[in-house]
Amino acid sequence: MLQVGQAAPVFDLPDADMELVSLATYRKRRNVVLYFYPRDDTPGCTMESIDFSDLHDDFERQQTEVLGISMDDWMRHGEFRDKYGLAVRLLSDVEGEVCGNYGVLQEKERDGVRRTCIQRATFLVNKDGVIAQAWYDVKPRGHAADVLKTIRSIGKCK
Repeated sequence: MLQVGQAAPVFDLPDADMELVSLATYRKRRNVVLYFYPRDDTPGCTMESIDFSDLHDDFERQQTEVLGISMDDWMRHGEFRDKYGLAVRLLSDVEGEVCGNYGVLQEKERDGVRRTCIQRATFLVNKDGVIAQAWYDVKPRGHAADVLKTIRSIGKCK
């Protein structure tokens, strides 16, 4: 598990429009909220993504970019974004490398079949590229508002 004070693992991932997004481009410019979620268009993931999108302008005022990451491909992200009018950028980590680097992959067994899944987690990365806050085993309802409240309380992560 990543901890507060550790350097955030850098990455380059495609978004729903196949544009490459690099965590490094935000360094010294913006804070970044990375929320990892299991799968597009499922109830909890939809709720969480809509909540982050609804607060998009509030995050902007805090100089914070919000990025959602799952192992869905970019086409599925595009369909999910368009279906719900999401304002957040959704990044595709099909191979799970970034998810692994952030320690959010877990093995689950369902009906006798073991699968690798994403544990719902969120990381606040400050402008210096350091993890300022980490949330694990996130419950979707109200989480985006809690993250925004934390950002406000620590003064834009300066």
